[in-house]
Amino acid sequence: MKIPGNVERIIRTLNDHGYEAYAVGGCVRDTLLDRKPGDWDITTSARPQEVKELFRRTIDTGIQHGTVTVMMDRTGYEVTTYRIDGEYEDGRHPKQVEFTSSLIEDLKRRDFTINAMAYSHETGIVDEFGGVEDLNAKTIRCVGDPMERFTEDALRILRAIRFSAQLDFTIEEQTWNAIRVIAPNIAKVSKERIQVELTKLLLSDHPEKIREVYETGISPYISENFDSLNWKMAEIPTTLPKEKYVRWAGFLRCANAYDVNGTLMPQPIPSVTEVPESASRAVKILRDLKLDNDTIGRVKTLVSWSGVELPETPEAVRRAMSRMEAEVWDALMELNEYSEKIHALTEEIRTAGDCLDLKHLAVKGQDLIKAGVQPGKALGATLNQMLDDVLSHPDHNEKEYLLEHFIR
Repeated sequence: MKIPGNVERIIRTLNDHGYEAYAVGGCVRDTLLDRKPGDWDITTSARPQEVKELFRRTIDTGIQHGTVTVMMDRTGYEVTTYRIDGEYEDGRHPKQVEFTSSLIEDLKRRDFTINAMAYSHETGIVDEFGGVEDLNAKTIRCVGDPMERFTEDALRILRAIRFSAQLDFTIEEQTWNAIRVIAPNIAKVSKERIQVELTKLLLSDHPEKIREVYETGISPYISENFDSLNWKMAEIPTTLPKEKYVRWAGFLRCANAYDVNGTLMPQPIPSVTEVPESASRAVKILRDLKLDNDTIGRVKTLVSWSGVELPETPEAVRRAMSRMEAEVWDALMELNEYSEKIHALTEEIRTAGDCLDLKHLAVKGQDLIKAGVQPGKALGATLNQMLDDVLSHPDHNEKEYLLEHFIR
């Protein structure tokens, strides 16, 4: 198995000083699946202080739990001492950890068999719990008793579904049944951690597996708004860009109205002043999950416009484009599967440099003040009237024309 040079160097340094050391967890799993690991973690028999003595630059990342980050070439590699987790009092974190000299004891505490493998060039793959077999069978299975694993850390029940989506694996029956039993424990997990798992799931190649969050009975313990969604109507095409706000909008548009045949009903162009009920509901769900305001704002726009049938005219396209950021409009065209004609009109409008907002209007506020318009509501109203005219007639975006026709 090929591992990065710096990882080899860390393992070899530890070995040369009499300690065991292995690449462990997700990096081993992903390498065996021909996926590029996001990071490389190392497990070792060396204690944290012993690790720190062997490397020039280290950071005490989680030293109370045995983790030291070794810095090499501006990249951090987490090196964690073999450990046994103590009692989990809050359903999320062990009360204390106990260091051990046994690699197998360390692997035994991990969540799934595919994440409980270790590797070094010296020993090859250490696979005590059938991780390779489960990789080949495309199966998510807990290490040991799934009830124990999920009782220890409730976040693992969401991680099981997230991994099944990212890897296109199936959750084996005993693990699935344990998820259904332990589902209420998800209430012990912070909304931020839940959101991270759901976002990773939606950004995967199989975002439709978010349905498993409902089928396993987890959804009522995420939030009331999330649970009450019309989730059976959710359709999230994998062709949608892997952007957080786009995938969340693709899912949350199921809050819109559907006809008796399960078809999304055409929506009117949303009002500038009133937010559609479906978008308001989407906002509540995202706020429950503590998403950032930028994502919430973009999802609100996309859900508001989801299902809107747009006339294939330059003016209609300009007016729609003027209501949102350029990248959000591009996402909306994909979400609503707009025609090639609308895509072509978008390119024509951008190539022509048509004015779509006040920032690109030929007249600025100071121009109106010089022309005698008092600062305040009247000034803002005049600028908006000018923009409204320019959206219909882009050639009117000339200072002389606008001042002549809108200043009385």
